[in-house]
Amino acid sequence: MDLVDLIEEKHFLGQEFLTWLWYKSEERGGAVLVPEIGQDILVVFEKHMLLEFGEGETRENVVCRGLMTELREARAGLALGKKPEQARIRIQRDDHEWSLTLKARIFEFQNVRLPKTEIGAEGAANDGDPLAAEGLLLDQIGLFETAVRTVDQLFRMFLELRCGTGWPEELGRIQAWVRKFK
Repeated sequence: MDLVDLIEEKHFLGQEFLTWLWYKSEERGGAVLVPEIGQDILVVFEKHMLLEFGEGETRENVVCRGLMTELREARAGLALGKKPEQARIRIQRDDHEWSLTLKARIFEFQNVRLPKTEIGAEGAANDGDPLAAEGLLLDQIGLFETAVRTVDQLFRMFLELRCGTGWPEELGRIQAWVRKFK
């Protein structure tokens, strides 16, 4: 089996992860407890989501977006059996906030907006100081790595639950949540 076939066969995991994360984000008003770091982080699904329906050549995509929609179209689509393929997510951890688009099929990050930093806020990198520019770059790399690590920790939580004995119970809660959208 080549890589493309493997991705196609396993892409449902990313869609299930996005569905679970959306559920978890709404379960406690955005607060999601991440045991690995021992604290809550804020996870908010923003006003943009791509849903997928069907398989193979009959696959269709539906884009749901808008400031006032509160993802109503996406919720209705979920109730009809459509699956999240891409979502705009805002994550807040400690004093930092990221915004990113996560594509479920290959776990691709797009349009990542990093938190503002003190170096960037002061504009120190713009005065021609190479050390300030280097500091800003290293700060941004560290913030990007923290965002990736946070999503990895959330995915690890999902996989442990998905492969464990508690999955049927969690699945029942997710299904009850989806039924509310009908």
